[in-house]
Amino acid sequence: MPQLLLEIFSEEIPARMQQGAARDLDRMVSDRLKAAGLTWDALTTYAGPRRLTLVIDGLPVATPDREEEIKGPRASAPEQALDGFLRKTGLTRDQLTERDGVLFAVLSSKGRATTDLVAETVDQVVRTFPWPKSMRWGSGTLRWVRPIKRILCLFDGKVVPFEIDGIQSDAITEGHRFLGSGALLRVSDFIDYRTQLEKNFVLLDVADRKLRILEQAKAACAARGLALVDDDGLLDEVAGLAEWPTPILGDMDPQFLALPPEVVRLSMKVHQKYFAVRDPSKDGLAPNFLVVANVEATDGGKALAAGNSRVLSARLNDARFFWDEDQKVGFDAWNAKLSGVTFHAKLGTLAERVERIAALAREIAPLVGADADEAGTAARLSKADLLSGMVSEFPELQGIMGGYYARLAGHSDAVADAVRDHYKPQGPADTVPTAPVTVAVALADKLDTLVGFFAIDEKPTGSKDPFALRRAALGVIRLVLENGVRVRLLPHFTYGAFVFRLGGDGAFERAAKAVHQFRQEMGLPEIPVDKIDLPFNQDDFEKHSSDAKLAAEVDAGALLTFFADRLTVLLRDQGQRHDLVAAVFALGDDDLVRIVRRVEALAAFLATDDGANLLAGYKRASNILRAEEKKGPLPTGMVQTGLPNQPEPETTLAFAVGAARTAVEAALETEDFAAAMTALARLRAPVDRFFDDVLVNSDIPAERENRLKLLGQVRDVMGQVADFGQIAG
Repeated sequence: MPQLLLEIFSEEIPARMQQGAARDLDRMVSDRLKAAGLTWDALTTYAGPRRLTLVIDGLPVATPDREEEIKGPRASAPEQALDGFLRKTGLTRDQLTERDGVLFAVLSSKGRATTDLVAETVDQVVRTFPWPKSMRWGSGTLRWVRPIKRILCLFDGKVVPFEIDGIQSDAITEGHRFLGSGALLRVSDFIDYRTQLEKNFVLLDVADRKLRILEQAKAACAARGLALVDDDGLLDEVAGLAEWPTPILGDMDPQFLALPPEVVRLSMKVHQKYFAVRDPSKDGLAPNFLVVANVEATDGGKALAAGNSRVLSARLNDARFFWDEDQKVGFDAWNAKLSGVTFHAKLGTLAERVERIAALAREIAPLVGADADEAGTAARLSKADLLSGMVSEFPELQGIMGGYYARLAGHSDAVADAVRDHYKPQGPADTVPTAPVTVAVALADKLDTLVGFFAIDEKPTGSKDPFALRRAALGVIRLVLENGVRVRLLPHFTYGAFVFRLGGDGAFERAAKAVHQFRQEMGLPEIPVDKIDLPFNQDDFEKHSSDAKLAAEVDAGALLTFFADRLTVLLRDQGQRHDLVAAVFALGDDDLVRIVRRVEALAAFLATDDGANLLAGYKRASNILRAEEKKGPLPTGMVQTGLPNQPEPETTLAFAVGAARTAVEAALETEDFAAAMTALARLRAPVDRFFDDVLVNSDIPAERENRLKLLGQVRDVMGQVADFGQIAG
């Protein structure tokens, strides 16, 4: 089958856009060819500094003939309906087919040559390509990330002829700008294309460029007894900067190693795209760097290394200036400036946020085994480095620099570590702090964010989460679960209303209490501390405060549901079923550690025959009770035993339910969820026998009422463990 080869050759494409462009090229070409009815064996795209390439193997020479049947109006329909259908299809009345009184139009179309379709497709793709940023050059109308130089397009070894804004398709490409032969390269197919490029110092595949960088970089370091500091993000970037990447090891002034290693690495990475190097026999970095050049220098890279060393020294001198100046300023000055920095128009300044976090961290501290004073101190220092010169230059170092400055200011290691790590975890791959003071501050920081933004109704919607609330919730969940923190988030709340009861031991209550205190300090109307249930009144809000003031209402139900969704995602990624999480959350529990233990026990129970069969019995009982509830209230009260002619399975189930209730309640009291599931498992046989041998809807009212009570008790005792109605199966 023929092969399609397409290359769009341009000036340098930014490295950060290359892999996204390769995916977009794949998607856009695939969608158009599939819509035309074409299929193929394999499609591959490549992206590099100056070219986007696509190759499709096994593409037919023409699209298939098509025949499409369109259903029309009934034969007896008014003339206006028939006329509209004929205009739509372009047919006449006698060309329609009638079946069962309905008219059908059969539209046939001949296949098109693939070359014609490819020419149209490339034109559409080039003109509508979704670059994050694009430019127009010369007098043309075409927009591309950088000026396009040529378009190579071959099908079955022949040029597909077309012209886009003065650029004529051909079979020609170019090698490396400096190392290549300088001659234009005429190719015949993909193998020839790739071979000629490699001979002219162009590695087409980004995976090959990465491998070359790593192999040569590690070899250069090993030759001097050093080791490369791995950085996957930087590797991705530099692999998009060079067509023939050549790592070169350089030296830097050892005096710069007095700076924090994070500062040195970030200066190298952000400004110069250098890799850091370490000495395996020592702690910290080595006075070296590794730069990836796009040429093979005749002197082995000595001149390049020396030039890059001078540039790096200038950068690190800037960093040293910030480091020295920041130590002269200190936390008091930075914290004073926080009052002039708005966190959010409706959530006050950063200084006010810091006070809320500090108050909350002090209250959380005893729950995680931390010293309350240290937690409060760390919280008050946690945002100060945002005003430092170093973080202004390198925002990625927020928290990290605060930790260094806190140590230099004489604070304890626990406080300094908490300042450094309180943003953690910042994503699913980030580590979770375990130090008690850090856990307290990290939880306070994230809970304040969640409560605050839910209070002003800035919840995530769809894929939009501008304030990273999903990440904050996941951070709280991981901090709680991975540290085994036994803290209830919402012990007192009302679902679905702006109601928030304070004074309990819930973490959200403490966060909301800080919000309430802030409201009082800003002169807003008082709300009783034991209950906040006033609907948000915008007029009253504006009358008593500016936009920087805060409303102290939190949709507690929505917040707990939000946490349930995040926990569901986390557990699903770990292999747990989402319906089991929903079944446990439906009980209203908000102790995340207890919820996860219950979900794990429930999953193990349902994996057994007893669990699966009891679930079926539960659903059968629930269906009966649901049908009866539509007729009126269900009977309540004690289930009677020893009635005349009472079937033995009914009596057995009644006693089994009573025993199970006692055992389940005792197990739940001690949080022995495995024992609770074992108690439920004993109901399996009595429930099966009851449904096999007993007629629930007896003609005798007393029997029917007693049996409905019994089914209600089965549902209730199982409902103490989980809402089995939310479990699939």
